[in-house]
Amino acid sequence: MKTLKSMRLHIGLFGKTNVGKSSVLNKITNQDVSIVSDIAGTTTDVVEKSMELLPVGPVNFLDTAGIDDKTALSSERIEKTMKVLNRTDVGVVICDFNGLDDYEWALIEKFNELKIPFIVLVNKTDVKSIENSELERIKSFTEYVITTSAKTDDQLIYKFKETLVKLLPDSFVNSPKIAGDLVPEKSTVILVIPIDKEAPKGRIILPQVQTLRDLLDSNCVTIAVKETELKDAIDNLKVPPSLVITDSQAFKKVSEIVPDNIALTSFSILFARLKGDLNAFVEGATAIENLRDGDKVLILESCTHHAIDDDIGRVKIPRLLKQKTGKNLVIENISGHDFPDISDYKLIIHCGACMTNRREVLSRILIANQKNVPITNYGIAISYCLGILPRALKIFEV
Repeated sequence: MKTLKSMRLHIGLFGKTNVGKSSVLNKITNQDVSIVSDIAGTTTDVVEKSMELLPVGPVNFLDTAGIDDKTALSSERIEKTMKVLNRTDVGVVICDFNGLDDYEWALIEKFNELKIPFIVLVNKTDVKSIENSELERIKSFTEYVITTSAKTDDQLIYKFKETLVKLLPDSFVNSPKIAGDLVPEKSTVILVIPIDKEAPKGRIILPQVQTLRDLLDSNCVTIAVKETELKDAIDNLKVPPSLVITDSQAFKKVSEIVPDNIALTSFSILFARLKGDLNAFVEGATAIENLRDGDKVLILESCTHHAIDDDIGRVKIPRLLKQKTGKNLVIENISGHDFPDISDYKLIIHCGACMTNRREVLSRILIANQKNVPITNYGIAISYCLGILPRALKIFEV
């Protein structure tokens, strides 16, 4: 239950108002997570519920407002519902005995466009059965169909889990490694963790924790040091480390310390591969060379936080971009799940995405590609500006 939300399978529940989405969620989770009412439009904002759904594992349910909401706040609710698609790993289209109409088919088209696997769940069979012709029409578009009643069907959770396991994306079933697949088992890896203003008091930041655990799970000998102790750590080893992983902010100093025969990369580049598309991000970084005076650059952060004096997204990366290009750029920052109209931007730089799931990052990459806007991430942009990107990518064979 302590699994981070960003590492959970995100399951979005979608459908028209009052088809029983909230009742389905309550039945599956065996809890009164969402308000259930006969009044249409009861669910307003997205309701989230994290749970352990055996044998699938940790999941995060997203119960959305009705896609045909006709209340006073309908446009805002529908907008929030559609934004959820960008972080949905598996979609569940819920309808009742009336079957699917234009609302649901448009949603299914969007699922197919974004390559989101989906289930169609026909609810309220205790009230009335769906027509066979409509059921067959649905099954002609997807084999993943459940007919049930959230009120009376005690087998719903088992039906749901059985269907979910069949369509789970391979990336979830076979959880990718962060760094353990890059080095031999029992080899030594050094993690360079600066203790600066951005380091939380008494703790280290999430990507560093996750990388450390991944390496331990891969039976690696893992050493954590500050950049000021890095040279001593290397010199004290009988055998050179197989890999050095650094915080991006110390990249330049660390690259000068680590001999060329030792592989070097950053936490952020590892997360570019884990949470996004490494090749797309590398290609996006080359757009830095083409930036001109007045060009707009969007810096995206998954989490909201108080900016500090030397904030990486608001100070350090803008400074590096100016030094690299010599241009007067317009830098804008956006935090959280909001993704604006990107048509006017010449470059997007995404954070490491430790606080969001891979689906959301891939959705953003897809939208950027459709708009012909280059997109990269923090670590790759930093190493590109510093001129050390080829070395940082060597271990990935990119």
